[in-house]
Amino acid sequence: MAAEPTIDATVDRLRELLAVNDVALLDLVNRRLDLVEKIKQRKSELGVAFVDPEREAWLLDYLRGANTGPLSDDGLHEILTKVLDLTKRELAGN
Repeated sequence: MAAEPTIDATVDRLRELLAVNDVALLDLVNRRLDLVEKIKQRKSELGVAFVDPEREAWLLDYLRGANTGPLSDDGLHEILTKVLDLTKRELAGN
């Protein structure tokens, strides 16, 4: 699918910046998966359950405190839930 034709130079530049941010976001998600994979492996060695609901609740509270907006608390909860669910699915076979 081709990109939408140029509307305005400012819109084009903002879209370029957005694409750069999207690539950075993708990189961060992949790095997060690598780190969680290492945690999962170590927990397995220790005989500890992979999923830790208390840690997930702590993480949400921690991120709420770190969030300076404009993302709302509801938005933060939604994105974190999706990231955690995605992480669990991606690492389910490992």
